[in-house]
Amino acid sequence: MNHVFEQVYEMEAVSGLSKHEQLVNGILNAIQNKGLAQGDMLPSVNELINEFGFARETIAKAYKELVSRGIVEPRNRVGFFVANVNIKQHLRIALVLFAFDAFQEMFYKTFRAGLGKDVHIDIFFHHNNIEVLQSIVNSIKGKYGMYVVAPIPHNKTAGILGALPMDKFLMIDRYEPIPGEYSYVAQEFKQSSYKAFSALAGVIKQYKGMVYYHRPVADTPIEILQAFKKFVKDFNIKSEIKPEYLPGTLEKGKVYFTINNAELWTMLKDCKQMKLKPGKDIGILSHNDDIVKELIFDGITTYTTDFKLMAEKAAAFVLTREKIQEIIPTVLIRRKSL
Repeated sequence: MNHVFEQVYEMEAVSGLSKHEQLVNGILNAIQNKGLAQGDMLPSVNELINEFGFARETIAKAYKELVSRGIVEPRNRVGFFVANVNIKQHLRIALVLFAFDAFQEMFYKTFRAGLGKDVHIDIFFHHNNIEVLQSIVNSIKGKYGMYVVAPIPHNKTAGILGALPMDKFLMIDRYEPIPGEYSYVAQEFKQSSYKAFSALAGVIKQYKGMVYYHRPVADTPIEILQAFKKFVKDFNIKSEIKPEYLPGTLEKGKVYFTINNAELWTMLKDCKQMKLKPGKDIGILSHNDDIVKELIFDGITTYTTDFKLMAEKAAAFVLTREKIQEIIPTVLIRRKSL
């Protein structure tokens, strides 16, 4: 405690510093001078009031800043502790994603690069499980300077995410309504899917019908299913909706659409074994693009949002705190599979 007090007193001699800045810089100096180590407990609010006469609000503001930078962490009913001795770290971010698939990995790498080395990111995955999301939010709220979250479409989501401070919150990937004013950078599924299907209607009509694999218990957006139903009705296309692709069930003359990559790889393996050529014997459409889909089987037709652009805009929001409410456009990428 004495070392912290000494460093804060030294800050009083620095002209132009507010009491809040004196306390923040005093603690940072104590860490830099090794008077405080990771895991050490900091003076309590009452101890700082008694020692310096600072207002309770001033001390709370100083500790809140250090918490947001990931240098200090609060422990319920115990106090504040040194969490990180990297005093150059300016911000600590909680990034909550569905899972670490190819698209989320692309988002993370671009997001990480856009923030710079002095920003710390902790990643959490909810796997589209609302109880897991609840547990994550309970464990992170109040401990980070920014919360970047991919939400779950669920009636409990608004209440769960509403517990986070909206001035430090960014919704990514998909949009879900929650209380208050908040920023988001997301993709849209219903209109964009219908637009992509419609652009392919001419070639789809050359086949006997279209099969869509929709996994109702997974994270497949219901809006894509709605768009598909409207599309086949409006364009009078014979269609089937199945919960999953079963290996070996490809039929010549049909178009197959899945947003699940594991299913796509199985289909392509079956194409090879059954000697079916995508774009001729069958049609294949996939959701979300990546480099592999550009290269395999002379290219797989996809429609996708730009996750790189989404990540760049998310990083810009974190650094500037300028409000953003933007839907990233979805584009159709025509290749030989359809």
